[in-house]
Amino acid sequence: MSAYQEILQQLGHTKLIGVSKTKSVEDILALYHEGLKTFGENKVQEVCEKYEQLPKDIEWHLIGHLQSNKVKYIAPFVYMIHSVDSLKLLDEIEKQASKCNRVIKVLLQMHIASEETKFGLNTKELIEILEYYTANPSVYSHIQIAGVMGMATNTDHEETIRKEFQHLKSLFQYAKDTYLLGDKNFTEISMGMSSDYKIAIEEGSTMVRIGSLLFGKR
Repeated sequence: MSAYQEILQQLGHTKLIGVSKTKSVEDILALYHEGLKTFGENKVQEVCEKYEQLPKDIEWHLIGHLQSNKVKYIAPFVYMIHSVDSLKLLDEIEKQASKCNRVIKVLLQMHIASEETKFGLNTKELIEILEYYTANPSVYSHIQIAGVMGMATNTDHEETIRKEFQHLKSLFQYAKDTYLLGDKNFTEISMGMSSDYKIAIEEGSTMVRIGSLLFGKR
C-alpha cells in the first residue's frame, strides 16, 4: 500500500492537502494519478509554474506567507489561501479576485504556537477583521472567509500541541457563534502537518497539510 493510501485510511472526513513545495512535476503527477487532486504550495512563483505545467483540475492552495503585491499572480486560479493575516491582505485578495471575476476562499491564519517566528493573527486582530468583514458584505463579494488555519509549536510534547489545536478550534467556534452565525461557508479548520496530523484530526481538523509523509523526506 502506498503512503497516500495509508494516510487516506486514517483521515476519515478530514481533507488531505498534499504539500508539494520543492517537489517536481513528476512527483506531483504520480500522486495525482493515485487520486490526489489537492496540493498546497508555499511560494507564489512555484505554484504559478506548477499550475502552468500540471492538469487543470488540480485544486491549488497557497499555504505559505503571502505578500499583498504577489496576490495578482495567483488570483486567476488559486482555490484557497490559508495564510490571511491582515485586513490589507484580505482587501488585496478581494481586489484581484474581482478583476478575475472569481470568488477565492480564504482562511484566517491564527498565531497559536509559542514560537514568535510563525505568522498569524492574535484574538484581538481576528475580531477586528471579522467585525469589518461582516459589517461590509458588499465590499467582499469575491472572497469567502471559509475558516481558520494555524501551526502548532514544533515540539515532541504532545500536550502542548493538543492544547494549541484546542485553542484554534475554540477560536473557530467563537467566530462561528458570534460573527459568522448562519454562514454556511465558514466550515474549515486547517491544522495538522506530517508530524502532528493525527492529534489535529482528534482535535477537529477539517484539513491536514502533509508533505514529507506523502512524498518522502525533502
